[in-house]
Amino acid sequence: METYTLLRGFADSWFLLFMTLFFVGIVIWAFRPGSRKAQSEAATSIFRNDDRPAQDGAKAPSHRQGQSQGAH
Repeated sequence: METYTLLRGFADSWFLLFMTLFFVGIVIWAFRPGSRKAQSEAATSIFRNDDRPAQDGAKAPSHRQGQSQGAH
C-alpha cells in the first residue's frame, strides 16, 4: 500500500471524525454555563480604558490625559 493511499484513507475517515469531535467540543466549551462572565469580559475589554465615548469625527488622542508625557 502506498503512503499516499494510507494517509488519504486516514484523513477521509479518522481525521474527519477527530475534527468533527474537536469542533463539537469547542462549541460545547464556548456555551458552557460558566463562560458567560469570561465572554462578557473579553467582549468589553477593548473599552476598558475609555472614559467617555468618542465624538463624531474626533481623532484618537496620541496620549491619555493624566499620564506622563515622556518621550514617544
